Amino acid sequence: MLSLTTLLEFHFKLPTIMPGTVLALTLLMVFALLSTVESHAPREKWALKHLRLSYKTNISLFIINSIAMSLVSTSSLLILAERYSAKGLLNTISSPAWKAVLSFLLLDLFMYLWHKASHSADCLWMFHRVHHNDPYLNISTSFRIHFLELLITHILKALLVIVFGIEAAMVLTNEAVMTLFIMFHHTNIAFKGEKFLGYFIIVPALHRTHHSTQRSDHDSNYGAVLSLWDRLFGTLVELEPAEIGIKGSSPQDLLNLIKFGFTLHTPPSAPAINLDAMIAEAAYYKAEKRGFSPGNDLRDWLEAKSEIIALVYGDMSVKNNPTCKPQHNYFKFINLNINHKSIRDFEGGVHC
Repeated sequence: MLSLTTLLEFHFKLPTIMPGTVLALTLLMVFALLSTVESHAPREKWALKHLRLSYKTNISLFIINSIAMSLVSTSSLLILAERYSAKGLLNTISSPAWKAVLSFLLLDLFMYLWHKASHSADCLWMFHRVHHNDPYLNISTSFRIHFLELLITHILKALLVIVFGIEAAMVLTNEAVMTLFIMFHHTNIAFKGEKFLGYFIIVPALHRTHHSTQRSDHDSNYGAVLSLWDRLFGTLVELEPAEIGIKGSSPQDLLNLIKFGFTLHTPPSAPAINLDAMIAEAAYYKAEKRGFSPGNDLRDWLEAKSEIIALVYGDMSVKNNPTCKPQHNYFKFINLNINHKSIRDFEGGVHC
């Protein structure tokens, strides 16, 4: 996504035209327009105090990110594009139109794959969940990005620009279009024809699903502009999420939110269980109840074993669906030790 400094630093070589400034003003106008539409006809009516907090945090984070990115030369993508556009793989294509189309598709596909990776790897989700933890989805949420996620994205895009030789004008155009679309699909609105439009591009309804608290829902609809990639790779989901954000409590203020992105939270494990000891104790009480009369030792043991296993594991199975794991039963049983696979499982639940 474009930062303010990227837009304002870059200028075409024509002496009287400054597209960076023009694009910055255009994006600002689009933001103002979408936020106005959102405030007058919101899909979800958030409490004003919550919406204000969301805007304050998200815009502050955007400003900090813009300043931080200026320290690492935010126009570097464009400089690299000017230097390597004649050397990359796309340089073999003679048609400027085809080169532009393929450049756009490559950058959009990259964003899809990078977004999907950010949901799959804990070390990436740690940063990306900063974006997802806004429970009041609105247009400003599009700017709720942790600086390190932004920096890694920038570096990977730079490599893509060098390898394929994507031209500077196409890099800037793609960044502008992507920023517009990201603002658009985060906007808290619904409109006629949205479902039809969703066959081609990511619309608010599709991206709203992506911000669900349920992992089975938010591990979907990764596209930035085109919905083509989600349809092609089978990650498109169309449903209304029950709740927005991430599970569990997380900070909503600026400083703690930045700190939150550096925290690889590992849920505490409950103490390990000794099944044999529990079964032996249960069998003892059964024997005590019948006055320790001989001849029933094996039956007591088998009954105790059956009951203890049912107590410990019974509620963690799903009737009529043996392939489905529970959604969030981790701490239901005392003394049950569960091996948590990742922070994603802790926050979103293991899904079917």
